[in-house]
Amino acid sequence: MASEAAAAKAPARARKFSRPSASARRRARFAPKNILRYPRLDTILMVEDAIKNADDYMTKTQLWKSLKKKVMYQTFCVIMDYFEHSGRIIYDKGDRAIIWIWDPEGVAYYKAHPELNAR
Repeated sequence: MASEAAAAKAPARARKFSRPSASARRRARFAPKNILRYPRLDTILMVEDAIKNADDYMTKTQLWKSLKKKVMYQTFCVIMDYFEHSGRIIYDKGDRAIIWIWDPEGVAYYKAHPELNAR
C-alpha cells in the first residue's frame, strides 16, 4: 500500500528521448566508408604540383610512383577523387591520362567581363 500511495503522489514524468552525444553525431556525419587515411594539406599540394608541372600526361599509377614523397595508394586515391569531384582534373577516355583543367585566372577573367558570359 505504501508504494501505491507513493506512486500516486509522484508527478507523471514526461518520457525523455535519449539524444546521441555530439561526438556520436560527429562520427556519423564524418565517417565515409572505405577511407583508411585522410590526406594532409601538404600531401594534397604536392600531388597538385606534380600534376600541374608534369611534362607529359600521366596515368594515375605513373603519377603516384613519380611523387617526391611516399603516399599510401588509398590516400592518393582520395586526393584524386577530390580533384575530380571539384572539377580540377579529368581523365582522358582513351589511355586514362590525367588532365589538369582548373583555371582560376580564366574564371576571374570571365567574371570580370559579364558581356562574355553565356546565357
